[in-house]
Amino acid sequence: MGLPVLGGVLKAASYFAALLGLAAIVWLSQRHGIAEIVGLLYRAGWPLLLLVPFHALPLLLDAMGWRVLLAPHDAPGRARLPYLFWASTIREAVARLLPLASIGGELVGIRLAMRRGLDGAAASASVVLQLLLSIFNQLLFALLSFALVLLHPGATPLAQRIGLGLLISAPVPLLAALMLRRSRLFELAQRGLTRLVGASLQARLGLDGAALDQRIRGYFAQPRILLAAVCWEFAGLVLGSFENALALRLLGHPVGLLTALSLEAAIQAARHLFFMMPAGLGVQEAGLLLIAPIFGLPPDLALALSLCKRMRDLLFGVPALLSWPWLEARNRIRA
Repeated sequence: MGLPVLGGVLKAASYFAALLGLAAIVWLSQRHGIAEIVGLLYRAGWPLLLLVPFHALPLLLDAMGWRVLLAPHDAPGRARLPYLFWASTIREAVARLLPLASIGGELVGIRLAMRRGLDGAAASASVVLQLLLSIFNQLLFALLSFALVLLHPGATPLAQRIGLGLLISAPVPLLAALMLRRSRLFELAQRGLTRLVGASLQARLGLDGAALDQRIRGYFAQPRILLAAVCWEFAGLVLGSFENALALRLLGHPVGLLTALSLEAAIQAARHLFFMMPAGLGVQEAGLLLIAPIFGLPPDLALALSLCKRMRDLLFGVPALLSWPWLEARNRIRA
């Protein structure tokens, strides 16, 4: 199968998966009372728009973690925090709004980092490490949250099985880190790509697997940098869970910190378990419906919360996506 044909198949599969996810959201909304869901959103009114500026705070912490990873390779200091925050908004918008798998946002992040003069290996290594640390943080966040869930009187056997499944999957990011540190993963991947697309096309893509492997190994030799990035990203996850508390308060059902943390853990776990589902369509809703009954939240409220988060994704992400082609066009004019 040629590369263009493979790309077309993957694109068609992404659109089909997105349609399935949208259909799942519609079906779940109808099953649990679409009139009640709309009523909750209507009664909350315009204050729900506060979720849009609030979302900038956890995203800023993510950008600070990215900045920590890029700093050793950014001697001129051109990849500054405001630019990385803007790039982070585009990465998230691509992952959550476009009919692509979540990895699409990471590829965009590499391109935007290279716009600031970083070489491809440095930009790619920072994004690969940030993705690995993000998986580690989300797993740790989910484990801590589900540990609190199991202490809740309303914990169900299903929640216990989910917690056990998370515990079993705990070694996955550690094994991935060991593989990145010890193996020549990207060098081998480059050789396979060369056989697939040919040396000339691979050269035009500017891929250097050996350099990327070397950059990644360099990060593991600097544990302070990795620890700082982990802390910034984990703080972003915790702060992001307060968005659930704010949304539920506006929807007329205030909750405590434990509930807000657990709901966010369910969303993150579902999104990354089914990362190939574009924008997590249907997956986010199913995760909330699964965890909400433990805390006495009705299904219509859980779906209303999910729709609030999707509204925030649109209002926050669409301007970011529109700013991206504007920057590309401006750079072409300058060139």
